[in-house]
Amino acid sequence: MKKQQPKTHLSYYSLLLSFFLMFVSFLTLAQSPSRGVIKGKIVTSNNQPVDNVSVVLKDTRYGTLSDEDGNYAFKVPAGTYTIVISHVGAQTEVKQVSVQVGQTTKMEPWIYRISASALGEVTVSENKTNPFAKKQSSYVAKMPLNNLENPQVYTTISKELLTEQINTNFNDALKNTSGLDKLWTSTGRSGDGAAYYSLRGFTIQPTLINGIAGLTNGDLDPVNIERIEVIKGPSGALFGGALTNFGGLINVITKRPIDTVGGQIGYSTGNFSLSRLTADIYSPINKDKTLLARVNAAYHYQNSFQDAGFRRSFFIAPSLEYRASDRLKLNLDAEFYSYEGTNPLMVFLNRSRQLIARTPDELNFDFKRSYTSNDLTLKTPTTNVRGLATYKLSDQWTSQTSFSSSNRKSDGYYQYIMYIGASDTLLNRYASILNSTSTSVDVQQNFTGDFKIGNMRNRLVVGLDFLNQITDNDNSPYILFDQVNSSRNDSRYTGINANTLLARIGASTAAYTKNETINNVYSIYASDVLNITEQLLATASLRVDRFDNKGTYTMATNATTGNYNQTAVSPKFGLVYQLVKNQVSIFGNYMNGFRNVAPVTQPLADISGVFKPQQANQIEGGIKVDAFTNHLSFTASYYDISVNNMTRNDVLVRSGQSYNITIQDGTQKSKGFELDLIANPFNGLNIVTGYSHNDSKMTKSDPSVLDRRPVSAGPANLVNAWISYTQPKGKFSGVGIGFGGNYASDNIITNSVATGEFTLPAYTVLNTTAFYNTKKYRIGIKVDNLTDKQYYKGWTTIEPQQPRSMVANITYKF
Repeated sequence: MKKQQPKTHLSYYSLLLSFFLMFVSFLTLAQSPSRGVIKGKIVTSNNQPVDNVSVVLKDTRYGTLSDEDGNYAFKVPAGTYTIVISHVGAQTEVKQVSVQVGQTTKMEPWIYRISASALGEVTVSENKTNPFAKKQSSYVAKMPLNNLENPQVYTTISKELLTEQINTNFNDALKNTSGLDKLWTSTGRSGDGAAYYSLRGFTIQPTLINGIAGLTNGDLDPVNIERIEVIKGPSGALFGGALTNFGGLINVITKRPIDTVGGQIGYSTGNFSLSRLTADIYSPINKDKTLLARVNAAYHYQNSFQDAGFRRSFFIAPSLEYRASDRLKLNLDAEFYSYEGTNPLMVFLNRSRQLIARTPDELNFDFKRSYTSNDLTLKTPTTNVRGLATYKLSDQWTSQTSFSSSNRKSDGYYQYIMYIGASDTLLNRYASILNSTSTSVDVQQNFTGDFKIGNMRNRLVVGLDFLNQITDNDNSPYILFDQVNSSRNDSRYTGINANTLLARIGASTAAYTKNETINNVYSIYASDVLNITEQLLATASLRVDRFDNKGTYTMATNATTGNYNQTAVSPKFGLVYQLVKNQVSIFGNYMNGFRNVAPVTQPLADISGVFKPQQANQIEGGIKVDAFTNHLSFTASYYDISVNNMTRNDVLVRSGQSYNITIQDGTQKSKGFELDLIANPFNGLNIVTGYSHNDSKMTKSDPSVLDRRPVSAGPANLVNAWISYTQPKGKFSGVGIGFGGNYASDNIITNSVATGEFTLPAYTVLNTTAFYNTKKYRIGIKVDNLTDKQYYKGWTTIEPQQPRSMVANITYKF
């Protein structure tokens, strides 16, 4: 028997942390004595930062773009230059600037003003960009790239939109993007406890924070979110296969320290005993503003709308930024999330016989009942720590060293219900005690260049990535607690509680699951964006992953099983042509994603159980518009994804005997189109809307699901919409209203020959808000599910959603 490999938690941490600190020390020592720094800021007339503004030195190769805080800085040889600051639709500014060796030349803030020509095209009464349309990203392509230059489709959800909607949870935040729908609320289970969503016909979970691994067994708190990027399509070439799926990925961008003193404290209350307290405080630590700090925190409590159930959480996220020099910047972030709550009600349907009820109404189920008890709780504490060292090696090259560490637990009772018998009336209640710990360590090293070969501009990223994941389980067996009739009042309904369940599990003769699983992923990748002309851009990317699964060590048998190695190669190509430079582009892409497939034991020795990784190949094309200084942002795209190397069951007959074997020739198709619009037609009015249609089908699979829509694909049609107006000036300045909602078509959550179809009906849910926003405070009220619509989510399960609710918020700003 193979004995357990030595635990690697401390050795990995020590090795990677030492590497990180050594690299930072090296960068700190590397300085360039022959140059000086030009530094400044781009702001609106009311002192709001403006990003993506071009700052260049005339007749030189030196230049940069302003960042999200409006800041820009770059190092140049000593001398006198003409600096040109410009942005599409804005007045250009030209100034003389002298740079001294070893000194920083600080420019006066540039006030962003709309040009006369732009005013002739669109009515703008305030010189301010649209806060809902922040589309430049350094994460989607792993390099700074604006939306019109990127052949990939992504949606950005800004913190300004979340504030306007008085958002109190992560699930509601994601309702603001096309093509994405929640399938399954977070269960807190180890391994797959985070919420599941459908995107382009495939399941995804939130796994990335600031472009690097940020895993959880539970939910995320929105208080520390700067923006959310929903990156669409298989993205294996840049993000690998361990943390993404074929439909895309969710990347959460956190708030960073800024060089001013300020903050805000808010309180929200509402239906179902909602009580939520939030804080966001930031300040420089030293006089020269090179050391900055920020802390975001939230306490949240809310009861279920059912007869039992609650959630309680505390979240705090400290963040430090050290601007060691004009070349070196260090960031250190941490997130501590403590959560305790009951499992959400999910009704599991029978999976082995023809279903009797085919819709929730036909079940005659009382969805106001929870089938649980408030002392059956599960805790999912999560700690994420991240470090980032950004060093400007030269005028053309930048190094970024990233480190993330995640520790997450599932501790407590997990309980669910399922129809097992011959009728749709008798429910089995199952339960287990979970005691699971998962850790991950991710280290990335990226070198990003911006240079010319001949007359063609290249923006190149070359990276290395190492991901280590370890899971330790010490879980009780699942037991059948009891059976309850769901069609009438049953005296057994209230019989479940922690003491009785603990006694039942203690009396069980089934063994606990005590094991450890370790896997590593070693990756190298490169991506180049080539300006063939000023308006024609080509992208080429390639990634090689080496997946090293160390297997699962089982304490009871003292053996390790399931270990295997697998290599995957993932390419990506894209073309962008700007029909109107910096305003309208057409694009096309080929993108690849992959998923590792574990070997299986076959019934016959001459049939291989070793498989290749699954491969998803996407062809996509469309148009992007970012016009009128971000007052109009529009994307339309059509995609076609084909997945191959899927495993499926088959029957092999030899010498008159049948054998059940696993073969790898399964295929799935997923195609559709998406529309996204963010518009600011005039000052104060904002529109965010999207529509998606998806057609998914198993084209070669087990006969039971052949030519059927996968149950993980979600609704075929989705609509999201939000429109708001804020009075920009005058006596009622700051008064605003908002209205919107979501539509989802029918969702087939069970779909096989054995069971038939079970369908969640289509729904439209409407929400509204009213608010008053001033420099010192903000008050608002929101009503979700305005019409009190009864609707459901699900993925082989039925999960009732919250009825009409009201939230009131007050925030003090300082």
